[in-house]
Amino acid sequence: MEKNLNKKSFACKFLIIIQILLGVGAFFGGLLLIIDPSGNLMSMPISLLDEAPFSNFLIPGIILLVVLGIIPLVVSFALITKWNLGAANSLNIFAKMHWSWTYSLYIGFALIIWITLETFFLKEVALVHLLYIGIGLTIQAVTLLPSVQQYYSQKG
Repeated sequence: MEKNLNKKSFACKFLIIIQILLGVGAFFGGLLLIIDPSGNLMSMPISLLDEAPFSNFLIPGIILLVVLGIIPLVVSFALITKWNLGAANSLNIFAKMHWSWTYSLYIGFALIIWITLETFFLKEVALVHLLYIGIGLTIQAVTLLPSVQQYYSQKG
């Protein structure tokens, strides 16, 4: 029985893959927005920001790069290795769970909030927004599956 607790379920592996894909995409998207805050590299007109509190894509690019790019990649690594990062534990509101599990929930919320704000400022909803809301909800649902919770629980 103990052997099964140390084996990652399909759901755990799926969660790691989703986090990696999100992280890589957001990392490069954010990087392109930082390199060219006008949005031209991504064929995004600056007029998309008419209703937003930003005059260019620099700040959104930084947020995208860090919050939905770097953090999911770090969390992916921790989901794979159960890396003990003391600083991350300070924001872990679920003390009986590994911090990477909790941060997986945080990332799901962050993605949903990001897309909600994006649609609010754009005053429209595109298919890509629905796709990313779905990814955020999928991250939440998979993180909360019993097999995932069991694998990342810290018995104490």
